[in-house]
Amino acid sequence: MKPSLALSLATASLWHRRRILLLVTLTLTLSVSLLLGVQYLRTEVRQSFNSAVSGTDLIIGARSGELNLLLYSVFHIGHATNNLGWNSFQELAGDDRIDWLIPLSLGDSYRGHRVVGTDRRFLDYYQYGDDQPLQLVKGQWFSDVFEVVLGAQVARTLGHRTGDEIVLSHGGGRTSFVKHDQHPFRVSGVLAATGTPVDRGVYVSLEGLEAIHIGWEAGVPAPGRTLSADAARIRELTPDTITAALAGIKRPILTFQVQRDINQYAGEPLSAILPGVALAQLWQVLGQFELLLMGITAFVVVISLTGLVTVLLTLQTHRHQEIAVLRANGASPSLIASLYLLECTGLAVTATALATGLWYLALLAVAPWLLDTFGLAINLRPLTGVESLLLLSVPLAGLVVGAIPAIKAWRLGNRPSGWAAE
Repeated sequence: MKPSLALSLATASLWHRRRILLLVTLTLTLSVSLLLGVQYLRTEVRQSFNSAVSGTDLIIGARSGELNLLLYSVFHIGHATNNLGWNSFQELAGDDRIDWLIPLSLGDSYRGHRVVGTDRRFLDYYQYGDDQPLQLVKGQWFSDVFEVVLGAQVARTLGHRTGDEIVLSHGGGRTSFVKHDQHPFRVSGVLAATGTPVDRGVYVSLEGLEAIHIGWEAGVPAPGRTLSADAARIRELTPDTITAALAGIKRPILTFQVQRDINQYAGEPLSAILPGVALAQLWQVLGQFELLLMGITAFVVVISLTGLVTVLLTLQTHRHQEIAVLRANGASPSLIASLYLLECTGLAVTATALATGLWYLALLAVAPWLLDTFGLAINLRPLTGVESLLLLSVPLAGLVVGAIPAIKAWRLGNRPSGWAAE
């Protein structure tokens, strides 16, 4: 028998039993979609986190754990254990080994988005992805005490444009009952989208943060002690402390030396961390969870394949007449066994193809929501080598599980009147 004949017979057999096998194929398609989706999202989330900050050699803050310092300074997750003194920041900025130093002051929020106090150095030196600089898509960087620049996601989701006035909230939570309504800020510019936490930030001057907190005690404004906007503009508003700083080193070979000196700084207890090392620690922490998630997903695929072979074994008992006709026409036991292998593998290939198409369609629909809700940029791209191998493993697994009914069919075909006895 020619291979083309075996393939034709297998196709006809599958089509004849299409109603029964449709649900099995659908189950396998959904499970493979889940497997592909988990691996795809793992890759994209890692890429998104790794591209959040680039070109920064050190992150400096009060003494704390490396992960905590990385999360609150770059990803705006969590809170600082303590602050970095402004005098210490100025002393570090005067270090000849440090090329640039970006101040960051966190604490307030705007409708669930973190307010970041900084200065022009943030726009000039902060980089993401492959050393890409920040750019303004609208307006200009703030030049007044009460001007604000919005991240792309903030402007998009809240519908703000340059010239709009916004009121910041006290504290970093999503819900705040105390607002700085005496000092509204005017939107002076909007940053271009980066697909990083920068898109979720609201950027004001360090002086602006100082101005709106003058006269506040225990988290509430004291009557008669707050400043008007005009009075704030002419007052010295140098901060006493900031939250953290991002540093670029003139010569990369000096990075570890500068890090050691900052960690041993006599003025106050400080920590200087390497962003890449801290990110590696983050993935080390999350690695076990990722493996567990992949294991559960792979188990779902195995269950679907088990269901497929169960259905084929059940149908085998109802195929006596079909097999008898094939045997009468000269079909060998090997050909009959190959039908089961082709059928099982064909269903697995079909499910894999459908799963790939279904995942890309789902990605097109969900990607904008992920960007708006979580600031997570999931790109539509070709499959990586690992993802392709995962998909290839499904038809191979189908071939393996198809061997179970195939071996049974081959044994029966080699026994005298085997199918009739069954």
